[in-house]
Amino acid sequence: MSRAELTAQYLDEIKRRGISAGELVSTQPESVGLQSFYGGRWLSRPLFLGAEEAEQLADDILTMHAALISLPDKVYGGDLAAFGKAVGLTDVQISAVLRSRGTSVTKQSRADLYLDETGFKLLEFNMGSALGGIDQSDMARALLDQPVLAEFAEKHRLGYVDTMREQVNNMLVESGFERGSRPVMGTVDWPASYETLEPYMEHFSGRLNQMGIESIYGHIGQLEVRDGGVWLHGQRLDIIQRLFMLEDLEDPDSLALMEPVLDAAARGEVKIFTPLDSEMFASKSALAMLSDEANRKYFDERTLTALDRLLPWTRMVRSEQVTLEDGSRVELIDYVLSHQEELVLKPTSLHGGEGVLLGWRKDTSKELWEEKVRAAVDGAWVIQRRIRPVVEYFPMPEGDPVPWLVNWGVFTVVNGFGGVFARAATVESDLEVIRLHGGASVGCCLHVLPEDSDAQPGQAIPVK
Repeated sequence: MSRAELTAQYLDEIKRRGISAGELVSTQPESVGLQSFYGGRWLSRPLFLGAEEAEQLADDILTMHAALISLPDKVYGGDLAAFGKAVGLTDVQISAVLRSRGTSVTKQSRADLYLDETGFKLLEFNMGSALGGIDQSDMARALLDQPVLAEFAEKHRLGYVDTMREQVNNMLVESGFERGSRPVMGTVDWPASYETLEPYMEHFSGRLNQMGIESIYGHIGQLEVRDGGVWLHGQRLDIIQRLFMLEDLEDPDSLALMEPVLDAAARGEVKIFTPLDSEMFASKSALAMLSDEANRKYFDERTLTALDRLLPWTRMVRSEQVTLEDGSRVELIDYVLSHQEELVLKPTSLHGGEGVLLGWRKDTSKELWEEKVRAAVDGAWVIQRRIRPVVEYFPMPEGDPVPWLVNWGVFTVVNGFGGVFARAATVESDLEVIRLHGGASVGCCLHVLPEDSDAQPGQAIPVK
């Protein structure tokens, strides 16, 4: 069955039984940590995917991941610093990347997508350990405590990926530790954001302790590099899970705070999950490289087919000629100014919708659009084709289900497909960008299990 068929049948079943939206989310966790991060804004049902839909989506995103991390070799002859410059990193950031790079790029990523009438389309690609929604599987378990969903999952062979357990596997595999070894890991944030995130970090640390990791948490200013190791709160760390990001490295003073830790990692005294190089590949500049027809020669037909399905037309904002989807050549700035309704302006390295300007918004005047576009020329900005998402219907506390717009956050992990984190807002709310800290509600996804799956309906797929 398809996504649309599963959704329609589930909504019919809820209506037939007369179950309210409040009942459907009544078993969601009420921990202080989760409330601090998600604000109790739970979606009243999971998203659904058919088996073939989930398989195609996972394959396309894994293919895009492979294409992104191949760009330095394919386009820049293996020169990582040149690639860093091209995606807009500063000298400070490039220095940090080169000093912390591992032997391979992490497999942990989250592609944020809309679903339009033709299929899934990429909004942005995130890589690294600072990815929100890892605990979407806790939301799935809570929803499945309701008999109506448990029975529906049993009938249609629906399961889910336990993304948090997959992340633990990522940590062990990519940091070189065996299962059962219980390495000591510090989840480490940047000082400026630590106070806000601390309640959630406490919750997250507790969950990791249940899954085979000795977990503590703090900020990078609390780390001590001494006696041949890196210490946090008096405990020597085997792994640092970083929540700080490349964008935190704004100047040499920021690098100085990180340098002792990078040096310790280079000496083999601690592992960093994940190294900073992952964020280069998450830059929207890298997406523009994949979208550029000049770089299609570097990829095989299978990769190009996947990219064409997922990636909207994307270009760096430059005063130059570009090729459109139909093969025609235009002057980019002239085209952008005359097609405002079809385009969005995005900063290359920010995440979560920060700094995005939607050309079609009523409050984006022609004058504002031109001002921002001209200011972006030759800077760290991309222009991207508008995506027109289809709506998903969700039960509400009162009345019939209403239409919502959904951001599908699809994870990749060492084992491949890593599950889906949903963020959504009602069409009526008219949110400019669907993001967690902009008031979006959150949820999960159930998908039809493959015929050869070891998972039981209504359960998580076992971690390999």
